[in-house]
Amino acid sequence: MAAVVERERKYSGDDGFRLPDLTGCGGVTTVSDATALDLDAVYLDTHDLRLARSGFALRRRTGGHDAGWHLKVGSAGGDRTEYQFPAGADDADPPAELVALFRAASRGRPVAPAARITTRRLERRLLDGRRRVLAELAEDTVEGRDLVTGERQAWREIEVELVDGDEALLDAVDARLRAAGARPVPVSKSHRALSGRLAVPVATPEPGAAPVLDYARAQRDVLIAHHPGAIGGDEDAVHDMRVAVRRLRSTLRTFRGLWDREEGESVRAELRWLGARLGPVRDTQVMAARLADAVHAEPADLVLGPVAARISSRFAADLATALDELRAALDSDRYTALLARLDALLEGPTARPVDARWVARRVRRAVTRADDGLDRALAGDHPGTEAPDVALHEARKAYKAARYAVEVREPDVGKRAAALVGRLKDLQDLLGAHQDSVVTRAVLRGQAQRAYDEGENTFTYGLLHARQAAAAGRDVPAVIRARDRARRRKLRRWLKH
Repeated sequence: MAAVVERERKYSGDDGFRLPDLTGCGGVTTVSDATALDLDAVYLDTHDLRLARSGFALRRRTGGHDAGWHLKVGSAGGDRTEYQFPAGADDADPPAELVALFRAASRGRPVAPAARITTRRLERRLLDGRRRVLAELAEDTVEGRDLVTGERQAWREIEVELVDGDEALLDAVDARLRAAGARPVPVSKSHRALSGRLAVPVATPEPGAAPVLDYARAQRDVLIAHHPGAIGGDEDAVHDMRVAVRRLRSTLRTFRGLWDREEGESVRAELRWLGARLGPVRDTQVMAARLADAVHAEPADLVLGPVAARISSRFAADLATALDELRAALDSDRYTALLARLDALLEGPTARPVDARWVARRVRRAVTRADDGLDRALAGDHPGTEAPDVALHEARKAYKAARYAVEVREPDVGKRAAALVGRLKDLQDLLGAHQDSVVTRAVLRGQAQRAYDEGENTFTYGLLHARQAAAAGRDVPAVIRARDRARRRKLRRWLKH
């Protein structure tokens, strides 16, 4: 299976549109003659179009340079990842490799033909002076049919996709096309063909609850969008999925009165299960890079023994194990059941009507709870069995919850909420750096013990441990300064309303 990242822009033009001269745009010196292609694609989806609603497009296409099964992930008009798989002459069902990638978007449900798109394409190449292909431009005459309702549509479309060019080229072509009368198209061909059914709205929630539900739905969509990348162990995808899980758990807790208490807590527990599968992958990736950088930063004469090799070997094994466990979770019925239950919470009726003041009060409570927890941690006012580092870590988690709560109101409040989000993130990051130091020191102690057991020199592990401890000693004063900045009255005045 091949995976390519598409960087393209799409436009529509009326019957009188004529392609302008594109030479001079971003280094283009020549536009090739047109090659005619006939493309025929059947798009598959669930009965309720979950793939399309999640920004996925699954098709089996004949004709063109890359006939076969394609799965596109991402929004039309921006960067999209396309997974390609060859198709046999009689293949009616997508290959298992692709099914695994859209399992979250489909919620594990079967897919069936939903739309058919036939395209007469005139394809040109935009070349520079060295005959490099900077981009491909396609003029498409399209007919789309919804295979369920029978609705038909016909339109013209222009696509510009980068090959060896850059965003500056796309911007230059964009200006030239718009001047000639082309208009940007925000949706894919399959979305346009299915527009009648996609236009059916999600149930309208209580107006007061809308900001919370919109925020939670966006996090659910992030979770689903990064599912394919996480299966492959992509660091950004794993990170973004993990953050989406945290935001969802936090939102379900902060605004828990919106949902049935028992079901809300049960879904939070399932999100915790998913987070516990994402966490080891991401933590291992981060720690491996952190320690590799730390060893590399030391003078060669202070690195005694096979330190870098030992660290690399240990984390490679840990990462392989963690990825196996994550993939098993993402392929499980438990995972798709979690997503279906999350849909029911976020798209069904709320347990009670609420207003904007109810939402605002819970945001204030989340911020106040975080402030109080940090003050106690810094003052040493915590249970005797709780180490200061643990108290600071708990304060960090509380500030994450506070930040996520403030983000809920950001669309309504605007710059004032965004400013507070930024200050809370600064504070959270400093507390996170302190916790990273705590965890890193524990890992280094374990590595040193293994090296000692193997009869190796442990000097470098002790040196790295000391450097981490010294860095931690500088964290608390920085946290106090960040706390004071985050509590400025002007920054928080809007919280009272």
